[in-house]
Amino acid sequence: MKSISTNPFLITGYQGPDYFCDREKETASLMSALKNGRNITLISPRRMGKTGLIKNVFYYIQKENKSAACFYLDIFSTQNLQEFVSLLGRSVLGKLDTLSQSTLKSLFSFFKSCRPVISADEITGMPSVTLDFIPERSEETLKEIFTYLNQSGVECYIAIDEFQQIMEYPEKGVEGLLRSYIQFTPNVHFIFSGSKKHLMESIFFSIKRPFYQSTQKLFLAPIPYTPYREFAKKLFDEKKKTLQEDIFHEIYQSVKGHTWYMQYLLNRLYSLPQQTPTIELLHTLIQEIIQEEEYTYQTYFQFLTSNQIQLLKAIAKEEIVNEINSATFIKKYDLKGASSINVALKSLINKEFVLKEQQGYIVYDRFLAIWLKGLV
Repeated sequence: MKSISTNPFLITGYQGPDYFCDREKETASLMSALKNGRNITLISPRRMGKTGLIKNVFYYIQKENKSAACFYLDIFSTQNLQEFVSLLGRSVLGKLDTLSQSTLKSLFSFFKSCRPVISADEITGMPSVTLDFIPERSEETLKEIFTYLNQSGVECYIAIDEFQQIMEYPEKGVEGLLRSYIQFTPNVHFIFSGSKKHLMESIFFSIKRPFYQSTQKLFLAPIPYTPYREFAKKLFDEKKKTLQEDIFHEIYQSVKGHTWYMQYLLNRLYSLPQQTPTIELLHTLIQEIIQEEEYTYQTYFQFLTSNQIQLLKAIAKEEIVNEINSATFIKKYDLKGASSINVALKSLINKEFVLKEQQGYIVYDRFLAIWLKGLV
């Protein structure tokens, strides 16, 4: 196992498969699809580990094929097509070959709608390429980027995270434009990932949309209990620490196996000086975390109506609610009528306070859910 100087329970980033828990089936499924020409739609709640999964897939792709080029783009902050094209261009240009004179000449011949700019990286000093855009010609530039990728002859793998953001762009027809280029670049393989399930489904599941039936779908669920327990125990054992079964069980149940919250609790527990943490120590740790976040949680209430707050508390107390409009649920928490509940629920989902899962509705933030339960 590759050694790591910091805490092995990573909160951000990817340090290789030794510090990546399970997802063996998902990794194999994604690799099989991509290597056989099937693009992927990856839908996952926030903080469930989709970025780590993508980086894990890229690790194994490049292990098998040293010449493959893998690119990860998070487009959440982009507001329009120009910003998307700029991010895509910065990510791929100059990465498929060395910046030799012939390469530079080739780049200038490819891009007629904008001007490639060569500069030195401030940190490494290595040359890099950016595009000097003309906003009105973003569509032409996008076409030129795809032509550049297609004619490179390199097997490229591009993950576009928070892909649902393209629905917020003011330009019309962005989905159709992307689809028209993607289908004619056989050497470029895509993972379209997103955390807003209803928007991703709208893009890829609607028969009227350009991306309909163009990808293989994968929904990311929590990592199962047993492989997560074995992963965590192994890392504790290597530090000559003991992670008892009841401790791990309490962690898994308290955050319902949600990856980031699991990692955060295990990270904090691992950092304690005690060689064998107790259940009492875990409870104290959870309360410390909740107290650290309490001010943030209190500010949330400023942006919610009384109906929304009341419903959010009720869902947290129940942990999961299947029949949100049932008379029993409404009476138990003294909620208003079904129409008021539905209005509040829609707003809570849009604001990402509540998540609809197959089994029912839950509070999205697992630590917030624990805090809310203490208020009911």
